[in-house]
Amino acid sequence: MLFSQIPGLADVKKVLTEAVHNNHIAHAQLFLGAEGALNLPLALAYTTFLHCQNRGETDSCGTCSACSKSLKYIHPDTHFVFPMGNIKGSKDEETFKIEKLKTWRAFLLEQPFGNVEDWANFYGGEDKQANISREESREIVKALSLKPFESKNKVMIIWQPEYMHPSAANGILKILEEPTPNTYFILITNAADRLLPTIISRTQLVTVPLLQDRELEDFLISKKNTEEKRAGKASQLADGNLNLALKILTKEEDNNTQRFIEWMRSCFKKDYLALVGMAEEYHNLDKLSQRSMLTYSTNMLRETLLHLSGAGAINRTRGEELQFVQNFGKVLNWQKIEKASTLIGEAIFHLERNGSAKMIFLDLSVNLSKTLTT
Repeated sequence: MLFSQIPGLADVKKVLTEAVHNNHIAHAQLFLGAEGALNLPLALAYTTFLHCQNRGETDSCGTCSACSKSLKYIHPDTHFVFPMGNIKGSKDEETFKIEKLKTWRAFLLEQPFGNVEDWANFYGGEDKQANISREESREIVKALSLKPFESKNKVMIIWQPEYMHPSAANGILKILEEPTPNTYFILITNAADRLLPTIISRTQLVTVPLLQDRELEDFLISKKNTEEKRAGKASQLADGNLNLALKILTKEEDNNTQRFIEWMRSCFKKDYLALVGMAEEYHNLDKLSQRSMLTYSTNMLRETLLHLSGAGAINRTRGEELQFVQNFGKVLNWQKIEKASTLIGEAIFHLERNGSAKMIFLDLSVNLSKTLTT
């Protein structure tokens, strides 16, 4: 991957490229970002830049032999470690290792912005607990004990190190602290709190923020040929998460605006019969649509709070949405908005843990009705 293929993140890209040009590369770096941040694509582009034989000021050339291999994720001096569950019918160990790496490369080519769930679905391990086994630490030491094949640099990318078995994590501490010359570790995580403190202390932190709405929208329009209105809606729902935005675009457009308006009106009227019907309808949506609906609701509450605060200049709503926000703000105050946002956040939490969508939505509706009318 090239830096130019990644939207936004100009400041982070500049820090990484300048470190290479100035020969001030940390031997171990931790790319940390929230779920949906582009830390994996960024690490891949950084690795391509490290190997490039004709790198420019801000990006790899993309045409040299090193870049050609890096863009296919087959460069012999780039090593990957990633979580994986056991696959039914796995063959002998060596064959499994080869097929595992082949599958991983195919995943990166097809879904470079994917997450752990996407990876599990890709290799068929969605029902298995993914992990990085203790044997992997020995493989890491073995791989890095060899001299580079082509590049002057060796790169070890460990994706989601929080999935490492404790023995594996402890097994790499020494080489992580004192690697051989021109060997670089890149650890990529969305959950630094689950890492051993001894690993964090041995790495240089690189914080990768989520994308701005405008950056995400521009990417969807220019790279995915998305109609402007739909790109704006997906960007608003995704809240900086490019992977989520792409998933939203693969679905038929949800009419969340009308659904939210009808939902809030029924809550205000305490029309419990209508709310029961909405809960049934909500239950029949797929999981992504369920999550999008609640995320959209949180965004609308945020927009209403901005309107009440006199900060309309940074509102993201337009047309019908803006009109509703203005009317909604007449019957709300910040305390009600805070309570409603908390209730929706709790509902999202339970939904992501596979609670009954119908019961979650109905319980949320009853509590919102009480909150909004008291």
